Amino acid sequence: MPKESPAPRELFNSFWLAGFECSTHRTLAGVRLDMLAVTEHDRQVDHDYALLGPMNIKTARDGIRWHLIERAGKFDFSSFAPMVEAAQRHDIQVIWDICHYGWPDDLDASTPAFVDRFARFCKAVARFLAEHTDAIPYYTPINEISFLSWAMGRMMQANLRQPGELKRNLVRATIAGCEALWEIDPRARISHVDPLVNVMPPRNRPDLVENAYWQHMSQYETWDMLTGRSAPELGGDPRYLDIFGINYYHSNQWEHPDGRLRWEDTPIDSRWIPFHQLLHNIYLRYGRPLYVAETSHFGVGRARWIKEIAEEVHLACAQGVPVHGICIYPILDRPDWDDPNHWHNSGLWDLLPDENGHLRRVINEEYARQLSISQQLLTEQHCG
Repeated sequence: MPKESPAPRELFNSFWLAGFECSTHRTLAGVRLDMLAVTEHDRQVDHDYALLGPMNIKTARDGIRWHLIERAGKFDFSSFAPMVEAAQRHDIQVIWDICHYGWPDDLDASTPAFVDRFARFCKAVARFLAEHTDAIPYYTPINEISFLSWAMGRMMQANLRQPGELKRNLVRATIAGCEALWEIDPRARISHVDPLVNVMPPRNRPDLVENAYWQHMSQYETWDMLTGRSAPELGGDPRYLDIFGINYYHSNQWEHPDGRLRWEDTPIDSRWIPFHQLLHNIYLRYGRPLYVAETSHFGVGRARWIKEIAEEVHLACAQGVPVHGICIYPILDRPDWDDPNHWHNSGLWDLLPDENGHLRRVINEEYARQLSISQQLLTEQHCG
């Protein structure tokens, strides 16, 4: 099991984190994504990590590509080793996503075999890192269990034996994965990442109040299972909820069932709950250290969004919420999952092809200026 949580300023090497988009799932069209390859982060990882230091970022979220590493029951870490070496070379602390939506093609995430294979893979990853670094390892075993279950459930509902089966199996796999990681290195820290949302009923629809409430409460199901608050037969225990990773974007507040509350409007919808209050509520519920594991906006709204997030975290810290960091996700721009020709313009660095067709990292100056201001704000608050 993990050690006791250190003081807030000691959890990560920097308060601001860089998040590298690392999804590797298959799309509805059956196409395997590899966002590390699409953004050329796998080829330019040394350069990408070198960019972080001047921005006062010493910690990152990055991904391990399970589908490339495990082949025919054997592990080949040649796709991962350069990333570990680059992180050491540039003194970047990394929270490694072990499963960021993708797994080998011969696996079904709703079966018991997935639990066993995932635990075996976690043990292999932990052993590989233990052989290459003495640093305390940080992991996110399965990224966004709630979101992944929802998305896959829509595609495979006919194949599920009962509602929530996939989520329960992913929780089983996560618990088995945690045990495997701790078996190799008891110091390992575990980050469980899922969206933090707010769901409100439509105006003048009292008949939908209860439905909106249960949709809102569903965000807690995974965390409750991991702690053993619900479905204790899965083996949950409070020790598994080590570090909270909160994902939060402009679309995380909506009117039941799917009408987004518009963050960009002035005045904003009166049902919108300020982010610092959402952070305070989740801390009161679980009492665990947390960080903003994903947040960003796109286009001209990038700077305004990060300014607001910093101000909201400033308020949360002032209320005693132990916010340990903010991860800019993605730190590099990324294309849409389903349309590779549509880039979101959501990174601190945009990616533009050079004369040889490689993707140059071009910093968005307005975003960078606001990040610097936000870093100073949170340093003064003693959050950073």
